[in-house]
Amino acid sequence: MSIKNKLSLIFTLLVLCILIANNTLHYIRSKHKLIEYNEKEAALITQEVSYQVENAKKGSLYVENILGRELRTASIAIKNSLPSKHEDVTNEQLEKLAKELMVSHITLLAPAKDDIIGVKSSDSHEINMSTKEWGYWYKSFQQLLSLSPVTVKEGLTLPDYWTGPIEIASSNPNHTDKWGYYYDGSTNFIINPYFRDNQLLEYERLFGPSEVMNRFINKLDGVLELTVFNPKNFGKKNESVELNGNKYIRISDQPIWYGTYKYKNQQVDAKFIQKAVSTGKTQDYIDKLNEKDVMKTFVPINTDTEEPYVIGLTYNYGLIQEELNHELLMHVLLSLPFIFIVLIISVILSRSITKPIGYIVEQVSEIAQGNFGKKLVVKRKDELGYLTRNVNALSSYLQAYVTDLKQSQEVIEYQAYHDPLTGLPNRRYFQEQLTQMVECAKQIGGTVAVLFIDIDRFKAVNDSLGHAKGDQLIKLISERIKNCLSTDNSVLARQGGDEFVILLSELSIGEIKDTAERIVTVVKQPYFIDGNEIYVGASCGVSLYPTHSENLDDLMVYADLAMYDAKKQGGNKCALYNEAMNKENKEKIRIETRLRTAIKEEKIEVYYQPKINAKANVVIGVEALLRWTDEEMGFVSPEVFISVAEDTGLIHPLWELAMKQACSQVSKWNEHRKNPLNLAVNFSAKQFQDPVYLVKRVKEILDVCEFNPDYFEIEITESTLFFNSEETIRALKDLEEYGISISIDDFGKGYSSLSYLKTFPVNCLKIDRSFIQDIREDYSNTEIAEAIINLARSLRLQVIAEGVEQEHQKEFLLNNDCYYMQGYLFSKPLDKQEFEQFLIRNQ
Repeated sequence: MSIKNKLSLIFTLLVLCILIANNTLHYIRSKHKLIEYNEKEAALITQEVSYQVENAKKGSLYVENILGRELRTASIAIKNSLPSKHEDVTNEQLEKLAKELMVSHITLLAPAKDDIIGVKSSDSHEINMSTKEWGYWYKSFQQLLSLSPVTVKEGLTLPDYWTGPIEIASSNPNHTDKWGYYYDGSTNFIINPYFRDNQLLEYERLFGPSEVMNRFINKLDGVLELTVFNPKNFGKKNESVELNGNKYIRISDQPIWYGTYKYKNQQVDAKFIQKAVSTGKTQDYIDKLNEKDVMKTFVPINTDTEEPYVIGLTYNYGLIQEELNHELLMHVLLSLPFIFIVLIISVILSRSITKPIGYIVEQVSEIAQGNFGKKLVVKRKDELGYLTRNVNALSSYLQAYVTDLKQSQEVIEYQAYHDPLTGLPNRRYFQEQLTQMVECAKQIGGTVAVLFIDIDRFKAVNDSLGHAKGDQLIKLISERIKNCLSTDNSVLARQGGDEFVILLSELSIGEIKDTAERIVTVVKQPYFIDGNEIYVGASCGVSLYPTHSENLDDLMVYADLAMYDAKKQGGNKCALYNEAMNKENKEKIRIETRLRTAIKEEKIEVYYQPKINAKANVVIGVEALLRWTDEEMGFVSPEVFISVAEDTGLIHPLWELAMKQACSQVSKWNEHRKNPLNLAVNFSAKQFQDPVYLVKRVKEILDVCEFNPDYFEIEITESTLFFNSEETIRALKDLEEYGISISIDDFGKGYSSLSYLKTFPVNCLKIDRSFIQDIREDYSNTEIAEAIINLARSLRLQVIAEGVEQEHQKEFLLNNDCYYMQGYLFSKPLDKQEFEQFLIRNQ
């Protein structure tokens, strides 16, 4: 062989070896670069998915709280729409009410032996459902029924209310529900409205990580599957629970929280997932699954918290291998006929490949750091160009997504701090501003004023003209108030309903009062809405920091108390808080608490004041009067505790206690009397809010006590006749037809009107004691009493005088043919033992 050939052969072999070595080195380097890019792409994807999962958690908690508060509002509306006893409620009522309030279902829970069960529901699965095995849910129900604050850490607790976390329904595991539970003692059941399925899952569809994960899978080549694993349960036996005859897995115990799991290798995956959680480091392995070479990567998230999770990325590893094999084959084929040319081209080709890959990796690193929207410029039509276009598409998508997310967050933040009707800041914003203003005032020694404004007579406008016009009126009022305030040192917020709150700073007390009075004056000016001229007023209460308190909650309470004081004075005025208001409020709360206990333990006594036929000098009947002597407060005047009972809703159980005791006792006395005693019981105007129920209860109690309705008399004041008048007329006529007499108590003292005496079924007028006590010994100052007697006689009504304490008063009444009397001249109110002795003495 010639040297030329040898040299040629040696050169050829040398070039071939160099080419082979170069191609081998290029192969290794390209593989390393592609794997490195794949790892960074995986890191970018898992970072975005974890961001979405965390965002979904925070968003779901926020939405859960909003849904919980909405369910409380619905609960209060349900309470106001239903009877107080579940026996009087039908499932059809609940179904109709659920549609009106836009909740999925309503269930009523009530105690039954040693359990709390569903007694009524718009969902048939909930009826007779036991809750005893529900753990902290059952504990929450017990605390609600005892009117104690709910202390379990799960869910959300509000006054008289608790809402549990979103969970699969034990009564029907095919559904996912969000429940609320409300009980304030006014019913014999817990009110349980809840949202179901689509009403809860809409947020997950819009803002959850599933949509983003699907986009990654659909748009990024090589990404086969994304999965969010629950390391606590994945690869282990399912922790199912069995309640109410149904077996299911709780949401938090699901082994997979998001994504799919098609490329299954459960035992191996479980080991790598546990290792990732325990080490806090990313784990991966390569295997053949579903006839594909895949690389599985497991990234641990939140390993230092109670709820860690692992994001699993399944990548088509065959794509990397195919790309490397393709490049190697092309190099080898070109090297055979053109060894020398291939040598040069291989160098150029190597640079043409590694340089753009390095460029792409560098740019992807920037994108992975959050520099979304960056465009890569690689003018190629091969795989690197294709890869570049994918990276550019991913970068653009992430930029658009982040922009949309920021806009969504801005909308959510605005809605969280503003009232949707008026656009004014809401109570949450107001509280934060109050905190900031007080902190600033502490530093400079300034004053902060809290103004609490309630619109007088707004309910009447709302009821008569409708809620749409009521909303228009609220908007006009808010604009007027806003125009009265400076933007520099004031904050106006809508508290809710017809209430507004205002913060004022850097003003003197005189300027604060002037501002408050200016607002009251402006609000009471007429409003014109769709041809209607509307007049309302404003009651304004003012509290000052630090004059009245340095506690923010107390400032709000004091301003509210001052507002109610303004209302007591007739409204349309401003009142500045003083300590007497708080003392009066605390005393009322104390009386209410003691009164609840006294009613429950039946420590309220019924006293009986005789009614006398003074002409025949015989006892014809009694008036039942309540007396209360408390262990702590001593004797409490009926004028005090009955007023508190009317304000707090205790008037109903108080009335029932008086009715049952009085009817039962007088019925026993009448068993031995030839002429039965007539019994008169006072009725409050508040009881005529539900006249149908009132009539029903009166009849039931008289029937149980075996008391003849012909000897029963209802005493009502004149103001009662003007409350819900049409329903009141029907109720009184129904009672009169039943045999019961109707008496107008304190006649002449209230809003007297001759017309209602003919309209309403009235049988008797009771002359107010003030007119009797005005009668002097020379019979002067008798005009009003005499007029009432003549009025009753002309209308053929019976008349009785109360408060008779002097002999000359009795003589005047007898001379004017008013024979029926009661008062201290004859007897003070007596307990049952004293009254029995009185009867014996006056037989």
